[in-house]
Amino acid sequence: MFTDFFYALKNRKVPVSITEWMTLMEALSRGYVSNLDEFYYLARAILVKSENHYDQYDVAFQECFNGIAGPAEINQQILDWLKDAAKRKTLTDEERALFKSIDFDKLIEEFENRLKEQTEQHDGGGNWIGRGGTSPFGHSGYHPGGIRVGGERGYGSAAKVAAERRFQNYRSDLTLDIRQMKMALRRLRQLSRTGYEDELDLDETIDATCKNAGELEFMWMRSRKNAVKMLLLMDVGGSMDEFALLCSQLFSAAHSSSHFKDFKYYYFHNCIYDNLYQDIERRSSVSTDHLLRTMEPDYKVVLVGDAAMAPTELAQRDGIISYYEHNETPGIVWLKRIADHFTHCVWLNPDGSNQWGVMSAQMIKKIFPMYDLTLDGLGEAMKKLTVKT
Repeated sequence: MFTDFFYALKNRKVPVSITEWMTLMEALSRGYVSNLDEFYYLARAILVKSENHYDQYDVAFQECFNGIAGPAEINQQILDWLKDAAKRKTLTDEERALFKSIDFDKLIEEFENRLKEQTEQHDGGGNWIGRGGTSPFGHSGYHPGGIRVGGERGYGSAAKVAAERRFQNYRSDLTLDIRQMKMALRRLRQLSRTGYEDELDLDETIDATCKNAGELEFMWMRSRKNAVKMLLLMDVGGSMDEFALLCSQLFSAAHSSSHFKDFKYYYFHNCIYDNLYQDIERRSSVSTDHLLRTMEPDYKVVLVGDAAMAPTELAQRDGIISYYEHNETPGIVWLKRIADHFTHCVWLNPDGSNQWGVMSAQMIKKIFPMYDLTLDGLGEAMKKLTVKT
């Protein structure tokens, strides 16, 4: 069973190493766990290195240990019997040792039988759905692998915890929320000491005080500030409308991040042409050539778009889709100029990577490294932006 669990974790892409697995086996051999609850938490602590993989761990645990879920409906009268917890029965170590492992399918069958047969409230017993006893059904008692019905969590149930999959929102292949985006953007830091000397230098203060015969002498230094400048270029309108909320969250995360030395943003539609826009309605424009001539090459450039357009929009003069606008220079030339001018550029694509087979996406991928707009993708993009050239 344990070997099957190892391969189930691997199949669910939980990065478990042989060393970690052997550590778990050693813990089992030394008797550090006595029930499935303890095994669930011990194995997760040893094998799972990031909360991003908690959900995959729970799925693998369910597959191997037959995670249970209670019946859909529980009689209201039984719930009323369980409202007020009776005093929990205290078991000796010898009594706890008498419990044997339970077959989960059998457990569900017995639970449903008791739901049909029980006619009164029970406290302190070992069979019916009750409180404070040793029955596998109820609450406020003790049983190593039962089903809690009502009440607060007592000793817990590993199978139940796994079945609830409470960690789905931590998965790294899901789209991001603003907090996750801000945490990912924090990786884009290059700290340097600039400005006024407004931060206490503790080591120098101690040295100066010692040299001054114990009379306190404060020493100051410049604060460390992020020297990174960021340029965010975002595709809006058309096929990007379905990703409007996600892109808005990315913009909010970047705009509210106070650690950038400078942050600039502009909009475009489908591709960058002769002009970029300062508003999402694309009314106020600025010359793309002007930006390239006035912005330093050390800006970290993040382009966001689905890279989906007709090849003519990308490769031809006057290929711009807007009826009222014209572009003297093909969009792909502007993209190459941006890639050549700035030292670090990445393209974030909110469309799944299985949609990147269109010709325009393939052409853009040859100019900019392209990443999914997910937690993993954003993390990899930020890592790329911090690599020294």
